[in-house]
Amino acid sequence: MKKSLAALAIAVSVAALAAAAPAQPPRPWLNAALSPDRRAELAANAMTRDEKLTLVFGYFATDFAPKQYTAQPGGREGSAGYVPGISRLGIPPQWETDAGVGVATQGAAKHKRERTALPAGIATAATWNPAAAFRGGAMIGSEARASGFNVMLAGGVDLLREPRNGRNFEYGGEDPLLAGTMVGEQVRGIQSNSIISTIKHYAVNDQETDRDHGNSIIDPAVARISDLLAFEIAVEHADPGAIMCSYNKVNGTHACENRWLLTDVLRRDWGWKGYVMSDWGATHSSVAAANAGLDQDSGYPFDDAPFFGAPLRQAVASGQVSEARLDEMARHILRAMFAHGLVDRPVAEGGPIDMAAHAAITRADAEEGIVLLKNEIGVLPLAANARRIAVIGGHADKGVLAGGGSSLVYPRGGNAVPGVAPTGWPGPVMYYPSSPLAEIRRLAPGASVRFASGEDPAAAAALARSSDVVIVFATRWEGESFDVSLNLPDNQDALISAVAAANPKTVVVLETGGPVLTPWADRVAGVLEAWYPGTEGGAAIANVLFGRVNPSGHLPATFPRSLDQLPHPAAPHAGDTSYGEGAAVGYKYYDAKGLEPQFAFGHGLSYTDFRMNGLRAVPAGRSIAVTLNVRNLGRRAGAAVPQVYVGGVGWEAPKRLGGWQKVTLAPGAARTVTVNVDPRLLATWDEAGRSWRIAPGTYQVMLGASARDIRQTVNVRLAGGTLPANWRP
Repeated sequence: MKKSLAALAIAVSVAALAAAAPAQPPRPWLNAALSPDRRAELAANAMTRDEKLTLVFGYFATDFAPKQYTAQPGGREGSAGYVPGISRLGIPPQWETDAGVGVATQGAAKHKRERTALPAGIATAATWNPAAAFRGGAMIGSEARASGFNVMLAGGVDLLREPRNGRNFEYGGEDPLLAGTMVGEQVRGIQSNSIISTIKHYAVNDQETDRDHGNSIIDPAVARISDLLAFEIAVEHADPGAIMCSYNKVNGTHACENRWLLTDVLRRDWGWKGYVMSDWGATHSSVAAANAGLDQDSGYPFDDAPFFGAPLRQAVASGQVSEARLDEMARHILRAMFAHGLVDRPVAEGGPIDMAAHAAITRADAEEGIVLLKNEIGVLPLAANARRIAVIGGHADKGVLAGGGSSLVYPRGGNAVPGVAPTGWPGPVMYYPSSPLAEIRRLAPGASVRFASGEDPAAAAALARSSDVVIVFATRWEGESFDVSLNLPDNQDALISAVAAANPKTVVVLETGGPVLTPWADRVAGVLEAWYPGTEGGAAIANVLFGRVNPSGHLPATFPRSLDQLPHPAAPHAGDTSYGEGAAVGYKYYDAKGLEPQFAFGHGLSYTDFRMNGLRAVPAGRSIAVTLNVRNLGRRAGAAVPQVYVGGVGWEAPKRLGGWQKVTLAPGAARTVTVNVDPRLLATWDEAGRSWRIAPGTYQVMLGASARDIRQTVNVRLAGGTLPANWRP
């Protein structure tokens, strides 16, 4: 009885304490049944001003000695960024990781995360396969989630206006439809993991020289049908949680305080509902940036001041930035967090990663993105009777090259060629430990496979002379914060010429982040563009060389014959860059000027032959519906990429890419392909009327294997019309 009385007393005491304790206030924004907009509104209404200001200001998450900066507690070690959460309201922190090819680690970090790297963004664009882009994005997004990140700073979609831009390898090439589609699908894949991805660098950000202050001068109507159209298409595919504004100025105003870009285009015309974050160091003001449409200042201490820290607090208190605008900034961020699962599916470090399965994904991406540019005298695929194979240059005995800067992913096994300068930012120069030489030896076990570094051209030529076939690996390292020459560095052009003179059965494998000049192209039998092929790149290259994989990549960018073919031969340079070529970017410029490139946009050979014919085109509302036939005439299975180009009157160039489809066919098989042309690709932009205008008249529809290999043309007549700025497919 005493025990019962004691138990009763304890129960009464607990009940009394519970009654006295304040009840947990209701948090309706955590109800997943509500819309993201409503949840964001409810959460923002419950926030104090200080809590809203916490959401809009982000920190670099790695110690940064040049500014005597120590990373904030709570961030993920060695990562790109950290925005504290609001625990009182159940809002998690934002843990941010670079970048577009995988989970990166910043170079100053003591411990490097070893993760899977996709091929460079331009390599994925070269697949012309949106499904491959999605699969790769889903893979790196899953590694981000497993590593404790819920924001990935991926999705580079700036057009390749300047082929010497050091960051071209991160982007999707020179055409707005191709780049927007491929990058958008990768971002959609990333976000399928209930994390946010950015799309970046918004906008007209096409060189690294003077990247903090360079001024891109472009007519707004021109931008709408070129650079901005790439972003618009990517946004439509992915609905990204965030867009990252760029370092440069656009028409005299920094992108991160450019109202036309951030509010008029993004919000008013595209109806996008995510949040705008700045690039690390791209914020230049508090009042102007906030009022123009910047929602989050990222990566302190890279800016000159903590603009969205104390200065923004003061600006809100004084009314220079309204309380309503601060509320809106917070709502944009919260909406993205709710819409993309950051609140309902919180991340945690230490999740499982299936490295073997992910290796297969990146290898398949690399194989599909490798472009066979030239193949003569039956040099490829490598024949079984090639008993003496010479492999020369490019550190092919060790690994494959990666691009430099903030996007760098550290692989399992570390750097295969450590110590190559620069070893600090924007390095280290990284070679992933996937050796093409080792893979070639694996696939040719009965052959004599010999290697020469290429440092001595005479010795390399002697080796070539005594070989049945020669594979020369040529590299050009590119990265963030610097631009490059179009020539291969380190005397590699002379090396290739010497080897080709010694043995006409020479194949050049290029590991570059974009187009290069190839003055030796007429003297070699084969050329493969392998880009930066990721952590399984050596195996991918060998599989294509030996025909275990039939190449199916096509160029997303034009390779010029000479520097004087470029719209701006003297660029990149500091200060103003005025785009007199307008929307005639890449192949469009070559068409408009009647220039013959070395290798055309869309070009890519196969080990089989395809016939493309049967082109038909009919009006479909304000658009055009196209059908065509493709047949594999050869003895190998392969993938064709029939490309549909359209030509109109009063355009920037004779034709634009209107659509494509990648088709895999068995020997002798055929397929009918349907392509529906986005009506914006038939239009010009009316800036005054804020609308797309399709002129009535006759349009040409062209079927091509590249921008220069047009197989068939038909005409179709359109009635014309207009589309509003917010039109969507």
